[in-house]
Amino acid sequence: MEPLEVCFLGTSCSTPSAERNLTSTAVKFMGNVLLFDCPEGTQRQMMKSKLSYMKVDHIFLSHLHADHILGIPGLVATMAMHDREEPLFIYGPRGMEARIRKAIEVALMRVSFRVECREVKEGVVLEGEKFRVSAFPIEHDVPSLGYLFEEESKEGTFQRKKAEKMGIPPGPLYSKLQKGEEITFEGRKVKPSEVMDYGKGRKGRRIGIVMDTRPSARIAEFVSEVDLLVHESSFCEDLRGRADETAHSVAGDVAKVAKEAKVKRLALTHISPRYKNPKEILKEAKKGFKDVFVAEDLQKVGVK
Repeated sequence: MEPLEVCFLGTSCSTPSAERNLTSTAVKFMGNVLLFDCPEGTQRQMMKSKLSYMKVDHIFLSHLHADHILGIPGLVATMAMHDREEPLFIYGPRGMEARIRKAIEVALMRVSFRVECREVKEGVVLEGEKFRVSAFPIEHDVPSLGYLFEEESKEGTFQRKKAEKMGIPPGPLYSKLQKGEEITFEGRKVKPSEVMDYGKGRKGRRIGIVMDTRPSARIAEFVSEVDLLVHESSFCEDLRGRADETAHSVAGDVAKVAKEAKVKRLALTHISPRYKNPKEILKEAKKGFKDVFVAEDLQKVGVK
């Protein structure tokens, strides 16, 4: 099983603090470093975490507020200074391309590689090797997206010797059987179960990443039964008025979403600098969901 790791590069809401950089999350899988949001300071946090920014080929933006995108010009500049040639793909909600192009232009840099901006809606936005990333709408005061990382499931092991014994030649017929399709060979129907060992199958791991939003039942639908839900938790109940005003979440409501979605584990991030001690947020969340933690900058979590 390939290692799957989440690194919390930053965990603060709106402004950085001495303890927390602005919120950015990296997912590392099979040599890929997928970056979710890129505020100022992200590239330095990557250096501290020992993640290579040169391996970042895909950046997924939740929305276009400054504390989620202003690290892109600096990151692109550093990549260019290191003679990057591979294209960089940036995904985000409508209006994203014009904003990102302008930010790069303002930085007065010469870019040595292609930066491709893709404005996306609900659905699959990236099909990678053995994984995919999907987007779904969330409820903030500007167009915003949540993201779902899904590892490809392993349906079972193809038993080649059994297929050969039946006389089935290698090629497209093998592929169909591996995909669960019944085939006809020399007038006989062959079921996948005759050549597949499903006892060695494994469900792919899944990670939901949800930033600035009001909590909602719809989010729970999109992240149903994920192995890890990374969700913004800017405030506690004491600042519910502020959360409602700014379209953010309080810890107790995030816990309700996690419980409704039956997620395995919940990580709280995007913490308001008002809270110097995260125990207050953690205590409130634990009332509604037990397997929860407040993420800290540069913390790495393996997903099994």
